[in-house]
Amino acid sequence: MLISKLVALSLAIGVFPSFAVADCNARDFLALPLPNLGTRLPEAVALEASFPGLIVDDEAATVAVEGHVLPLGEVSAATGNSRLIDPSIRDAFVPTYPLEFNLSLRGEPWFDPGRVRNEGLMKVLYGSRETEVAKRLVRIRYNGKSQVARFAMNARYCVAAQLQAALDAIAAEGPEMDRYFRKVGGSFAWRVIAGTERLSAHSFGIAVDFNTSLGGYWRWSGASEGGVGRYDNQYPETLVRHMERFGFIWGGKWHHYDTMHFEYRPEL
Repeated sequence: MLISKLVALSLAIGVFPSFAVADCNARDFLALPLPNLGTRLPEAVALEASFPGLIVDDEAATVAVEGHVLPLGEVSAATGNSRLIDPSIRDAFVPTYPLEFNLSLRGEPWFDPGRVRNEGLMKVLYGSRETEVAKRLVRIRYNGKSQVARFAMNARYCVAAQLQAALDAIAAEGPEMDRYFRKVGGSFAWRVIAGTERLSAHSFGIAVDFNTSLGGYWRWSGASEGGVGRYDNQYPETLVRHMERFGFIWGGKWHHYDTMHFEYRPEL
């Protein structure tokens, strides 16, 4: 974890380069027209639209990206916690991530859209080792009226540009947004998810945690897996919507909620 500690120090003192948008034009995914699927798999079209250069062979059920060929796989019949352990790429699309701000949906056990991740695809897209991800990080800032927050994000596939666009849109809503960027939980950290051997989305530099004092996490409630009850959400729809527009899903829509957590998953 030495690299992660060095990353935190570098971020604090401003060693990382600030992000330049020269090579990235941020995309508002909610404003893009839906593509014509024809006879293609929806997952294939979504992946290709989200990651330029990625090619899905529907017939062979393979994903070609960055010189690697990965199996697209089938949707598993696994349920509950077992779905998280070794999911296919297609498994990550089940259940469908809802765009409506309806938090009653997460009341269903294991309704965790986006919490399933294919680690092989994540490694190919963003980096397979801590050192590889770390060298791709750039500094992103939330510039509020009374609050500044800094995040280290992966520049691959314009993740950093997408976050900067989202943060700028949130800041433009007014100073009432500043409270969500105090005591931020951070961004890049090469680590496994608590209680598992699975790498966190933070390991790939594609996730951020905003104000932890306003966020809730299902493990903190003492609930058992698959039996997580209601929670008192403090994150407003406006903030969530801006993050979703630019490709980030929100952990507040999960049964196993993580309301301060956002991660870049535009394919969903």
